[in-house]
This record gives sequence, structure tokens and C-alpha cells, in this order.
Amino acid sequence: MGTPYGVQSAWRQLVDLIGRRRVPPATRAMATLRAIKSEVPRPVRAASARALEFSNPPAPLVRLFARDELPIAIPVLRSARLSASEWIQLLPDLAPAARTVLRNRRDLPPAVQRALESFGPVDFVLPNDAGMSETGVGHASATEVVDSSAGSIAEAEPDAQNLTMDHSERISAAAPREAPARSAAQSAQVEDEGPFEIAEVVARIDAFWRNREEAGAVPTPAPPVVEHFRFETDEKGVVRWIDGVSRAAVIGLSLDLLGVDGSHVDGIAAGAFRRRAGFSTARMTIEGNSDAAGDWLISAIPVFDPANGRFTGYRGTARRPRADERAEPVRAPVGSPAESLRQLVHELRTPTNAIAGFAEMIETQMLGPVAGVYRDRANVIRSQARELLGAIDDLDLAARIDSAALTLVPDRVSLRPVLATIADDLAPLLELRGSMIALPIEDLVVTGDRRAVERLLARLMATLVSASRPGERIGVNMALESDQKVAVAIDRPRALADYPGDSVLGIDDEREDATLLGTGFALRLARNLARELGGSLVIAPSILTLRLPAAVNSQVGQAI
Repeated sequence: MGTPYGVQSAWRQLVDLIGRRRVPPATRAMATLRAIKSEVPRPVRAASARALEFSNPPAPLVRLFARDELPIAIPVLRSARLSASEWIQLLPDLAPAARTVLRNRRDLPPAVQRALESFGPVDFVLPNDAGMSETGVGHASATEVVDSSAGSIAEAEPDAQNLTMDHSERISAAAPREAPARSAAQSAQVEDEGPFEIAEVVARIDAFWRNREEAGAVPTPAPPVVEHFRFETDEKGVVRWIDGVSRAAVIGLSLDLLGVDGSHVDGIAAGAFRRRAGFSTARMTIEGNSDAAGDWLISAIPVFDPANGRFTGYRGTARRPRADERAEPVRAPVGSPAESLRQLVHELRTPTNAIAGFAEMIETQMLGPVAGVYRDRANVIRSQARELLGAIDDLDLAARIDSAALTLVPDRVSLRPVLATIADDLAPLLELRGSMIALPIEDLVVTGDRRAVERLLARLMATLVSASRPGERIGVNMALESDQKVAVAIDRPRALADYPGDSVLGIDDEREDATLLGTGFALRLARNLARELGGSLVIAPSILTLRLPAAVNSQVGQAI
């Protein structure tokens, strides 16, 4: 940005990216725009504002343009779509003419319209026109100037510089006619009014807070007790009409809000809504301190359009529960440890996927050039995130097995191609350990869920390779046993020789354990998954034998 052209180019690019929400309005980006704004020519800023007219820019960018000159601010002000709170926060920073543009919009929320009305006494009074009210002519002239300017702003085109000229010309034309009267009125006003009115308002505010601190806060009166109300919903189950209680606490509440925090209904209303059926004495809980807060029993009937039979919503009533009725929803029992673990896994998987995705964006330079050192770090982060996702999947699998929630789809799985794929995936780890895998020549077919079999063999082989030493050979052999099981025999690494039998299942806390969740955890997971598949995992002193149900094998020509 060392040249004027570079400044203009940076302005256009940042405004376009932020305005189309391709880049978030970060503090650094917005600070850059504010810093270079004075160096950007007025026509360039006006062209950027016109380009944003229908692109739904975020609130910080709307604020930047709204506080610019009026011809530049008009395209953004008349088309920006912000929330009510964002508009209300922006209004005090706008010029009166800019707020006049917003007054001519008919799509603003009621809260924003009320906020605009609060600026009326300020926005519709011209400066230094106190004396113009002395005569009827002067008063009419001031009113004409204000109304004309508001109309001109509402109908402004992108090149609205002439509107300001017209405005000033009308004011200057009206001023000479009333100059003597204004001078006399101002002198009389200074003599009669005394202190400035705003100073009186500030003094009253100070007195109010001083008295409040001395007397203490006035207690808020309790809301009146309401025993019943009526309501109607739209076709989506959202309450749109209410009678009998405060609207703010109930309007917008959905009959499909089952089991969420805050105001909600129970499963009776939610289930009936999904079937478009009537319901009676369903439970509703409304949070807050209004007269609608508390527990309710609601009943409603569905309403259909008589012309076409379409569902249009519900009409119903709500009443407070009697002493012998329970209005609060039945609390769900505390989940088992496995269910809690699955919830934890879900909460871990989402941010880990996000981290891996952003690391990949940096590594592949999707958002622009990145220095080599940062790409290398992104590659390391992505690799570690991939390992963490594998551990998270193992935890999820263990939780599903423990809670009997694992779904298996029987299929025919050839073991030789699966083992070859696993050996290729483990090639970097084999090179790091200096060991090798010897695969069998023959191929046998087992019955089981394909993904479960692949995960079982992959996790078992990865665990054994992680425990191997340089020059070690891990042999894999397959055979069809007499009990119609396929036995996969895998050599145990020498590092596990000190753990006879099933004692190898308890070495998660060993210092030399190289796997993320521990060798013992991985072997226990493999054993449990083999049982789910109808097989077993037997740990001998020098070999691990995995048995799985056999399917049709070409070597023996028979079906199980």
C-alpha cells in the first residue's frame, strides 16, 4: 500500500471480501479500512458503497460507510440488513440526514422505528432557527426546508451531491427574509431563558441518582398472577398470537422445542405437532420474570385451510397446573458412563475437525500466500489432528460397544486386500520403526461388518507395529480352522514379551508406550470388537490369534 493505487486496490479488496462475508470483519481489517479511508478518493468510496447495496454487509462495515458523507452512505443505509440491536447501536453515531434515510425504509423492526422516533426533536430542528417561530412566515419557511430535505434524501440517487447544494440554497434563501426577527428573538431568548436547558436535564439526572443511592433501589413489583391464556401458532409450530399474558415471553416459542434449555414444551406437544394431531395437557415451561413465567398445561387442536386442506397451525389454551398435577417435564435419567463418553467424543470431534480444516487451508494456501515455516507448522498440526481424530474414533467405538449401540451390517470381507491396504497405510510408521510386515499369500473370506473388520485389523496392526523394534519382522498367517472360523495369527513384537498372557492388556500407563491411548486400550478395544463380530482375540506368549466367522472360501469350496 505504498502508492495511491495500492491504497485504492487494498480498499476495494477488503470492502468486497468483508461486504460479501467471505472474510469476517476482524478488528485488524476494519482498523486498516479506517486508517486508509482518508487516502481513498471520494468516487472510489462511492463506487464501493454502491457495490455493497445488495450484498448484505456486516454491521462494522455498515457503520464505516454510514458515517461517511451522505452521498456515499445512502446506498448502504437504504439496503443494509442488520439486527434490531445493531441498528439501535448505530443510530446515535449517524448524522440527522442519514437517520432520515432510515426513516423512509419500511422494512426496519418496530424497535428500530421507535428508536428513530426518539431522535425526532433533534433531527427535525434546524440549527440557529429559534427566532423563526416569531412570525408565521418564518415558521412555515423552516418547516418547508426540513420537509424538503427529508424528501430529497429519501429519493437520493448514487450521485447525491446536488441534494446538499439544494438544501443549503433553500436555507440561505430563507435566512435573509427573517434575519432581523431572528436577531431580536435570540437576544430576548438569552435574557429570558437563563441557564441552558441541557444543563438542567443533567442536574436532574444527577439528583435522581443521588436520591436513589441514598434511598436504595426501589423493589421491582411482582408480576400479576395469571391463571390461563390463549395462543395460536403458524404452520411451523411457532407461537404467533397470544392473549392473556405478556407477549414477549411466549411469542416465538416453538412446539418443536423438545428438551432444550430455557422455555420449552415436552414430548407430548412435540410428537403431536410432527403428526399434525391434537394434544391435551402437555407440559410447557416458560423462563423469565414476566406474568407468563412458570409451568403450564397446554391443550390445542390443529387447524387446516378449508380451501386446500393444508395445515395452518394450532389454536389452544394454557392453564396453570393444579396442586395434584405436575407441570414440569420429567427429567431424563442421568446417562451411563458410556453415554457420557459418547457426548464427550462428539464435543471433541467438532473442534478437532475445525482445527484440521483450517490447518489444511493454511498448508494449501487457499486464502493467499503463506510462508514456508507456517506451512510446515500447519502440516504438523494437521498430522497431529488426524491422529487425535483416530483416538476420538476409538473412544467412540469403545463407548458404542459398552452401551450396546454398535450397529453391524453383515457382509463378505476378503482379508488379503484389507491387510495389504493397512500395510500401505502403515508404511511411514514401519520406516520410522525400522521393522516390516510379512503378509500371507493365501486369501480367506470372513463374515462381518466391513468397516468393523477393517478397523479391527488396522488398530491391531498399528498397535503391534508401534511396539516393534528395528529389524523386527511381524508375520501374518491365515488358516481355516475346523470350527468354521478363520484364524489370523500375528507375531508379537519382542517389546511385549515381558507381559505374559492377558497382562499386556494393562500396560496403558507404561512410559515406553508409543500409542496415543495406550497399547492396552488398543488391544482391549480389538478384543471387544472381535467379540461383537462373533469372534475372539487370544493372546499367547509369542503370537496373537484373531478368530472371525468364515464365509465362502475358494480354497475349500464350502459355505458356512
